Amino acid sequence: MKKKTFLVLFTVLIFTCIVNGQIVPPAPGPPPPPPGLPVDGGLLFLLISGIIYGVKKVRE
Repeated sequence: MKKKTFLVLFTVLIFTCIVNGQIVPPAPGPPPPPPGLPVDGGLLFLLISGIIYGVKKVRE
């Protein structure tokens, strides 16, 4: 009787270890989105300063 109990307990533990050992871990999530900075943030400022500089040079 004691051998049967030990054998059943051993079989259940081994089966549990095998089943838990085959769980596939979840895939990592997608990378976070880039920061929301505009690409042409200073383009308008640069264009206006160029126009002002050009007008100043033409008047001289």
